[in-house]
Amino acid sequence: MPVYLDHAATTPISAPALAALTSVISRSGNPSSLHGSGRRARATVEASRETIAKAVGAHPTEVIFTSGGTEADNLAVKGLFWSRNAAEPARTRILVSSVEHAAIQDTVEWLEKHEGAQAVWLPVDGDGVVSLSALKKELDDGGADSVALLTCMWANNEVGTIEPITEIVALADKYGIPVHSDAVQAFGSVPINFKESGLAAMSISGHKIGGPVGVGALLLGRAVKLMPVQHGGGQERSVRSGTLDTAGIAAFAAAAADVTANLTVENARISGLRDQIMAAVRDAVPDAVLRGVDPAEDPDGRLPGNVHFTFPGCEGDSLLFLLDMAGIESSTGSACTAGVPRPSHVLLAMGLDEDTARGAQRFSLGHTSGQADVDAFVAALPDAHARAKQAGMAGHKSSIETASTRAAG
Repeated sequence: MPVYLDHAATTPISAPALAALTSVISRSGNPSSLHGSGRRARATVEASRETIAKAVGAHPTEVIFTSGGTEADNLAVKGLFWSRNAAEPARTRILVSSVEHAAIQDTVEWLEKHEGAQAVWLPVDGDGVVSLSALKKELDDGGADSVALLTCMWANNEVGTIEPITEIVALADKYGIPVHSDAVQAFGSVPINFKESGLAAMSISGHKIGGPVGVGALLLGRAVKLMPVQHGGGQERSVRSGTLDTAGIAAFAAAAADVTANLTVENARISGLRDQIMAAVRDAVPDAVLRGVDPAEDPDGRLPGNVHFTFPGCEGDSLLFLLDMAGIESSTGSACTAGVPRPSHVLLAMGLDEDTARGAQRFSLGHTSGQADVDAFVAALPDAHARAKQAGMAGHKSSIETASTRAAG
């Protein structure tokens, strides 16, 4: 069996979620139907809504079910922008951190291209923490009246840095600006309370916490006005139409209840494994550089299951494939378009140059991770790294030559 160190991408379904899924999926019934089967499905959905609301510190009416984090992000950013801009056409600016997931980044860029939005990309420091002084300047220098919304992730999916959401919301609240947060990586890994956060909207996803792929939710304040992205039957407060996935929602709720009930104990266990991996990388590859907040300096500044290093002189993809051959599954965290690898926009925003950013590797732990996984990784890393370093940046050079050839042709 391979050692799975890519829980940040998706984590295996948990036992409670699998039990809920298999129990409900065999039943018939549309939760919008009025007959017995429909009412039973509706009861399951509403019980699940209450469970998820409790897990995130929200009121049940604030839980809007979606197909996942990407839909929730699109709904929040587009819906808030359209609603605010329709009411006040001068509000065209979107304040957004420069290290967002593609679901936010691409949505904002689409609004710029098609809807007249203006993106203001907030800078981050070398650890990926959003600059509060830059945000304050954008708001205090008279530009707040042109801002439609602010969006900033709760925790970064690549380097694991936890953002100062409380401080960000406080700054925006002075000017009545709604704040959305993509909390897909944070939920199930650190304590989350939607009510206490002061956020207008927050995105979460099932498959990051041990639920199935294809279900998530947008937490939306009861007084927040949001323009729908899709139209139809008017389900989910007339904000998100579409027949609800009863079985997926039940499994999502079961996973949410399970992960939050065990959060403190699991955080301690997983962060201990994380720290072992960090120590092993530093021992085997002394010139490797930890990216994101160092938990030794700020224990609460990084996700418990995230390890992210750059390896000088290595192509991240080469190291990934060599580790994979040794039975260790990890991630580079980089995007790939048309077969040409690109350095991570997160690392570039943190101030890294392209060659350094190309040497990235993320190892992420979750509920199925154990000591045997760490031991196997420690045993495999030295040889995989030595071979990747011997190959150098050959993959990078090859991709450039291929792109150049295509361009010349």
